[in-house]
Amino acid sequence: MNVRLTVIGSSPAWPNPASAQSGYLVETSAEPHRSLLLDCGPGVLGRLRANGGRRVDAVAITHFHLDHWGDLVPWAWLNAYGPPKEHIPCSVWLPPGGRSQLDAFAANFGNPGMFDAAFDLHEFEPSRPFQAGGFEVEAQRLPHYTMEAYGFRVREGETLLAYSGDSAPTEQLSTLARGADLFVCEATLSRGDKDGEPRGHLSAEEALAAADGPVLLTHRPVELPVPDGVVTAQDGLVVEISGTPDV
Repeated sequence: MNVRLTVIGSSPAWPNPASAQSGYLVETSAEPHRSLLLDCGPGVLGRLRANGGRRVDAVAITHFHLDHWGDLVPWAWLNAYGPPKEHIPCSVWLPPGGRSQLDAFAANFGNPGMFDAAFDLHEFEPSRPFQAGGFEVEAQRLPHYTMEAYGFRVREGETLLAYSGDSAPTEQLSTLARGADLFVCEATLSRGDKDGEPRGHLSAEEALAAADGPVLLTHRPVELPVPDGVVTAQDGLVVEISGTPDV
C-alpha cells in the first residue's frame, strides 16, 4: 500500500510569505483511508479546512515550540464552538508531560479543559511504538536547545517515513533517518555556526549528512539557497512514497 505525504505547512519559526508553519499530513493512498498529521503549527488548520476540509484521524506533536503545535489552540475552539459539521475530531499524541502543559496553557487562556474537550489526548513514550491514525509511530528523542523534542519514524507496512521535527546535528538524527524511504528533515540555518549553544537546528549540509536515502528538506527560510539537486518542501507539495519515492 502506498503512502502519500502532503506538505500542509513548511515554514520555519518565522513564516515564509503565504506559507503555514510545520504540518505534514501522512495518508494511505488506498482504502481504508487513514491519516496522521505530524505537527500542527500556525496556519495549518486553515489549510486543512480549505476546499471542503480534510479528514485527520490523529495528530502527533514533536515538541512545544509554537511553530510546531500552535494551531491546536484554534482547532480546540473550532471543535468546541464551530458548527458541528465543521468539527475535526481526532486523537492527539503529545510528548511526555504534554497533557499537563496543555492544562497550563488552557488555564492561562481562561478556558480550563479546552483541549480535553476537543481531542482524545495521549502521551507517547520515547522509543516505544504506538498506533496513531492507523500508522505505527516511534518517537525518538533529539537535542533541540534545552527543549524536550522528538523526531518520528512512521511505518505503514513496508513503507517508512522519518521526520526530524527540529534537531541539532547528532548521531541520534542519523539513527532516526536510517532505512527511511523518505526523510523529511529541517534545514533552518545557512551554516551550523549561526546557531546558538547548545545547538538546536541544522544547516542543509548537516541535514543531508544525516540521511542515508531520499531526503526532503523543510523548515527552511525562502531567503536561503538550496544545494543543487535537492528538493525543498513547499506548502501543497504531494509526495507518493513507496520504496524509492519520486520527489
